[in-house]
Amino acid sequence: MSKKFLIVGSGFYGATCARELTDAGHSCLVIDKRTHIGGNCYTRYIEEADCHEHHYGAHIFHTNSEKIWKYINRFASFNHYVNRVKVSHKDKIYSFPINLFTLYQLFGVKTPEEAKACLAERKEPIENPKNMEEWCLANVGREIYETFIEGYSLKQWARHPRELPASIIKRVPIRLTFDDNYFNDRYQGIPIGGYTSIFEKMLDDIPVELNTDFHRDRETFLSKFDHVIFTGPIDSFFDYSVGHLEYRSLRFDHQLVNSSDYQGNAVINHTESQVPYTRTYEHKHFDMNFSATNSAVTYEYPDKWEPGKIEIYPVNTDENQSLFEKYQNMTKEVSNVTFGGRLGQYRYYDMHQVIASALEKVKSLA
Repeated sequence: MSKKFLIVGSGFYGATCARELTDAGHSCLVIDKRTHIGGNCYTRYIEEADCHEHHYGAHIFHTNSEKIWKYINRFASFNHYVNRVKVSHKDKIYSFPINLFTLYQLFGVKTPEEAKACLAERKEPIENPKNMEEWCLANVGREIYETFIEGYSLKQWARHPRELPASIIKRVPIRLTFDDNYFNDRYQGIPIGGYTSIFEKMLDDIPVELNTDFHRDRETFLSKFDHVIFTGPIDSFFDYSVGHLEYRSLRFDHQLVNSSDYQGNAVINHTESQVPYTRTYEHKHFDMNFSATNSAVTYEYPDKWEPGKIEIYPVNTDENQSLFEKYQNMTKEVSNVTFGGRLGQYRYYDMHQVIASALEKVKSLA
């Protein structure tokens, strides 16, 4: 039997649910409080630089799943961009993530065996590291920690690494080869034409209402639809009744510069705590199109989150996890609402993980 679904949010979770449920014969309405579709994956075309600006920070699609890769390729063709990040620290540029060339730049080592011995000399004897700082000192030593991790993490999280869990840094690979690909996944690239075109195709023939805040007419929405898929912050749905979940936010300074190639790479991390921004992006490198004499560049600044700002990174502390579990228990009282995506599940997801989560969920809804 056909059902009426309201989908709150037009990012990858909402758009995937909308596409699959519509194709299964259900009626869907997508609403979004922003002026555009695509959530934080939104891109806009900058004519003067002939490239697509990643408006809310760099998004590189990567996955090991052939199923997810085939699914996303229904809505876009991808270029062959590979994410090879560079780090700027004290007027030097380093290869990143940490690999054999990084270790050569720092210590002069040239082979995996030399690198192993070099790291072993620098590791500090810390059993059972309890936080990010201790994990780094125990695994890579103080020089690597201070060059790449300490200042950057302090800026990004507004907490010293000794106050952060080691799990955050474990996402960053350390390689004893010259492989500087940030990701290990089989499939990787940037959609030709930008991410917004993906959402336009995913939401084709599905009604979308922008500038529409679910909370302003919440009871009406809940009464008019058989089921609501909510991809906003889970604590906002429950009116922050037991407190605000904590996030870190970002702000972006987008610039058009008179240079055909401003920094020579798509992403440069700036790891000194005294430098106020964490990353600079040059967007033409994502598109792999260098025809324009101008370039679109973005400076990314970490920002304290407060209501009205963009929620970017869930802050993974015991207190926040405990608070999230309280909200999760409240969801049992609203059986006709599904909570999904980064904000709905208070979890750091990559794009392919969001799509996989949505595809799995709609099996039980369709």
